[in-house]
Amino acid sequence: MTSPHRTPDWLLERIALGELPPGELAAARARLAEEPDGLARLAALEADSRATLETLPPARVAREVEARAARPDAARPFFRRSPAWGLVPALAVAALFVVLRPSGQVETGVAPGNGPEVTRIKGLAPRLVVHRQAAAARPERLADGAAAAAGDVVQVGYVAAGREYGVIVSLDGNGAVTLHAPEEGAQAMPLAPSGTHALPRAYELDDAPYFERFIFVSAHAPFDVAVVLAAAQALSGKPDASSAPLVLPGNLTQVSLTLEKQE
Repeated sequence: MTSPHRTPDWLLERIALGELPPGELAAARARLAEEPDGLARLAALEADSRATLETLPPARVAREVEARAARPDAARPFFRRSPAWGLVPALAVAALFVVLRPSGQVETGVAPGNGPEVTRIKGLAPRLVVHRQAAAARPERLADGAAAAAGDVVQVGYVAAGREYGVIVSLDGNGAVTLHAPEEGAQAMPLAPSGTHALPRAYELDDAPYFERFIFVSAHAPFDVAVVLAAAQALSGKPDASSAPLVLPGNLTQVSLTLEKQE
C-alpha cells in the first residue's frame, strides 16, 4: 500500500500565509484536507502564530526599541545603528515566516576580475526577507525597491536554500557598511538549511539618504567575514552601490534587497 502524501512544512507555511496563486492555493488546501492530519497541522501553525503575536505585539517591540535607543551602547566595528530588541523566531510569527515562491530566483556569483555571472535556477534559492515593524499593525513584508524612511524598524531574515554558511551586510547612501550577521567571530555564520529564519535583532534605519541595501552572501563551505566586508566597502560610495554586485570569489552566492529611502 502506498503511503499517503504529506504536505511538506515549507508548503504548509505558504498555505497558512496565502502565498500561492489562487488556483495553486485552492489545490494545495484540497490536498491538505485529504491528509489524515493535514488540517490539524495547518490549524496548529496558525494558532501558534496568533499566540506569538498576542504575546509579542508590535507596540511592545516599538517601546523596547525606544527604550534601547535611550541607553548608551558600546561601539562595535562596522555597526552604526542601535540594534532593536531581538524579535521572535520567524517560524512562530506567520507575518515573519515567508518561504520562497517556486519561480526562479536570480543569484549572482562574481569571480575577481570578471563580470557578474548570473544564473537562474528553478525552485528554491537563497533569499533575503525583510519586514517593517509597525506600532499598531502586523509586520509588513518589504519587496525590493520598497520605500523606507529614517526611524523604520526592520527585521531581516534569510532563506538558505541548502547553503550552510552566510554573512549579511548592508550599504547605505552615505557609503556606510553595516555587518548584521554574524554578530561576532571572523567566520560566516552557520545557516539553518531550510525555511525562513529571522536574525536575532531588528534594526532601526538611520537618516542616510537615497537607499538602504541588504546583501546576503552564502556558500556550502565556511568563508571569512572579512572577504564580504572588504567587497562591501569597495562598492560603498560608488554611483551603482545600490544595485551592483559585490566582487567576490566564485564559490560565494549573493542576493540583495534594496529599500529606497524617502525624505
